[in-house]
Amino acid sequence: MTRRCDIHTTIFTNATILDTVAGELIPDRAVVVEQGRIADVDASGTAVPEGATVVDVRGRTLMPGLIDCHTHPAVVDMDVTGMAEWSPTYVAARAARALEGMLGRGFTSIRDVGGGDLGLARAVEEGYFPGPRIFYGGKQLTQTGGAGDWRSPSRQVYDANYYTPAIGVICDGVSEVRRAVREEVRRGAHHVKAYLSGAVDSPSDRVDSTQFSLEELRAMVEEATAANIYVAGHAYTSRAINRGLECGVRTIEHGNLMDESSIPLFHRYDAFYVPTMVTYHALARAGEQGHLHGDVGAKLTDVLDRAIGALELAHRSDLKIAYGTDLFADMHDAQLEEFVLRSEVQPAAAILRSATVVGAELLGRSGELGVVAPGARADLLVVDGDPLSDIRVLTRPEENLRVIMKDGRMVKNEL
Repeated sequence: MTRRCDIHTTIFTNATILDTVAGELIPDRAVVVEQGRIADVDASGTAVPEGATVVDVRGRTLMPGLIDCHTHPAVVDMDVTGMAEWSPTYVAARAARALEGMLGRGFTSIRDVGGGDLGLARAVEEGYFPGPRIFYGGKQLTQTGGAGDWRSPSRQVYDANYYTPAIGVICDGVSEVRRAVREEVRRGAHHVKAYLSGAVDSPSDRVDSTQFSLEELRAMVEEATAANIYVAGHAYTSRAINRGLECGVRTIEHGNLMDESSIPLFHRYDAFYVPTMVTYHALARAGEQGHLHGDVGAKLTDVLDRAIGALELAHRSDLKIAYGTDLFADMHDAQLEEFVLRSEVQPAAAILRSATVVGAELLGRSGELGVVAPGARADLLVVDGDPLSDIRVLTRPEENLRVIMKDGRMVKNEL
């Protein structure tokens, strides 16, 4: 491999690469980065062009940046109802801190499924905020009284100002649903998020409810598909999950109360499953400190214990499982804890695939994200240790994460 260094080049030498597709380590490789992309992966020990930056990663693991497919960096307070009255600029400032923390944990791409928008994504892309690449969905779609309707029972009016930090938009009936999806498409959304069931932390619904009519769901999917994006569906029970899948919803978020009846539908419609177990553990800790409102604690109990069983069912059934955390407010520090929780029922290779290649496929970025391969974006991590042998290596970034590169730019380099 003889190259001229006409543009700036970074070469990682003596690399042991984590092949996230095969779930194995490939030793003695050199990874060449140019113009934000991986230009080449070749045998180590070959010629290095003059002027290139060389990073010797001998004895460590080089792997792709992580992808979290269920985040809420712009939901910056436990009191989401009160947050809706805050200044958007204040919310953005607090979101910036959450995003910087995510990047520092090795997440170079995230999917925002409620709260984030074009402005936040653009601020990161243009370098005003350090953070992961953001694939955003804008406002979550909810019916009146649904999981995204955060009005108190005594409040009758829903603030029509789109740019308030409220994470949901209320739409009832097919025409309102179509308009709501088209508004998110107009604002550049990569996907649309809808509540198919009640939520744990919402004020006025049951976890086991279903939300939106079949006609509304089909209209939602039709509009998203017309714009070449997709619908992500919040759901807990198979009753809610199955309605969504049969209407064309592409990803199911949470699914803690899922049973066997959903498995054939996931396969039939080639849908993704995005469990988010860590958020329930984080909420339980918040409850112990008295930070939960209303009947959230009771609803939390219903879903907490069954989350691991749903993940086990999904893994056993070979569903496409992406990595998600669903953390918000001050809980983002637990983002890597999801690795440990999943390790109870999944091998490390499967969990790593969830946080890399499966996430990339969900985002429509296969071959571009989640792999160390020519042509992929240069989102790279160097870690001490072998995550395939011990997934907990990734949960201590302050000790083990030595290099973070995003789009070919060094975010952290301790070598």
